[in-house]
Amino acid sequence: MKYTFPESFIWGTATAAHQVEGNNNNCDVWAEEYSEGSPYKDRSGDAVDHYNRFKDDIKLMADIGFKSYRFSVEWARIEPEPGVYSKAQLNHYREVIQTCIDNGIKPVVTMFHFTSPQWLMRYGGWRNPETADRFAKYCEVVIREIGHDLDYVLTMNEANLPVMLKELFVNLEFVAPVGIDAKSWTAPGWRESAASKCGTTIDNYFTFHMASDDSSIQVVKDAHRKARTAIKKCNPTIKVGLSLALPEIQTIDGGEKNAEQAWHDYFTQFRSLFEDDDFLGVQNYTREVYGSSGALPVEEGREVTAMGYEYYPEALAGVIRRINGEISIPILVTEHGIATDDDSRREEFILRGLKGLYDCIAEGIDVRGYMYWSTFDNFEWSFGYDMRFGVIAVNLETQERTIKTSAKLLGEISQSNTLPQ
Repeated sequence: MKYTFPESFIWGTATAAHQVEGNNNNCDVWAEEYSEGSPYKDRSGDAVDHYNRFKDDIKLMADIGFKSYRFSVEWARIEPEPGVYSKAQLNHYREVIQTCIDNGIKPVVTMFHFTSPQWLMRYGGWRNPETADRFAKYCEVVIREIGHDLDYVLTMNEANLPVMLKELFVNLEFVAPVGIDAKSWTAPGWRESAASKCGTTIDNYFTFHMASDDSSIQVVKDAHRKARTAIKKCNPTIKVGLSLALPEIQTIDGGEKNAEQAWHDYFTQFRSLFEDDDFLGVQNYTREVYGSSGALPVEEGREVTAMGYEYYPEALAGVIRRINGEISIPILVTEHGIATDDDSRREEFILRGLKGLYDCIAEGIDVRGYMYWSTFDNFEWSFGYDMRFGVIAVNLETQERTIKTSAKLLGEISQSNTLPQ
């Protein structure tokens, strides 16, 4: 059987500005990394220096065979102070977009990928309802200035992630993921230090990752809706959406109620937010299985990734089928990936995920594209540089890029629009 995808299908990879650009020292996450007692395993520093090397990097993507590149523009760079917009930074991202186009790569832009300007914390961050208007104005400026050649824009990345991280960022009672020291997250003082670096106090300090209660979730929802309106006003032809982090939710006998609650928290409560969007970005890495006592640990003997997730690429098709039963807008897979040092496992993960995705399309589900996470082995937030998701390896000492076999596989698929036999 030949697995050929629709002719217009979008193939590519994805990154986030803070994770690859380096020296993003005006954002809140930078303040957290450099706070006293910081729980971050590493500091982002130069990252993979994509800010300076984007031209060579994008050409490399094109040489590999990728046809699209999803990246984020950095709010903290573009608006370094409230209402002050940097022409130099707008020109930088204009050049990134043009470099993609010049290399035959479709740019897919995310307006917000977790990092906020430090000054936003002085106004209460994502707890303050005015943040929605500030965010929408930033989006308006960016699209008006540099958005003329864009087809797809995401207002924000994983709008539901704060809910998934609630125990970690709000209650501070949690089972730490692989490689995370639980004591460091609950240690007193580091958030106060981060707040101070942002020029404020802990009372005002409220990052996007903390937006998990009803009032702050409403701020996130308002921000998306107002940003969507602003973007459409500047360029009505742009397809606007957002992305959600969505594991496939499965259950065993007795776990139905817990599974349904998890799906409500992750998806259903956000559904009205994006029903009027042009597409939904889906980001999937694994499944979650629920029993009568809640989420179950990965079954003994099952393969796990470096992040501690169950190795289960079939979750991508599972979650897309469920979403398709509940929404009527197109789907764009904006992230699907695996952290591993064994690239052969990454290749199989991609192939098995894409086989399931092909079956979904064959069933009539409107899936527009697939973007693997991530382009590079990059800074993986609190996990530092140990979690290698990329199809391109980077030597952090020399910044040398090395193309992995998985990149070549994905490039061949992108060029042929067909899965290998």
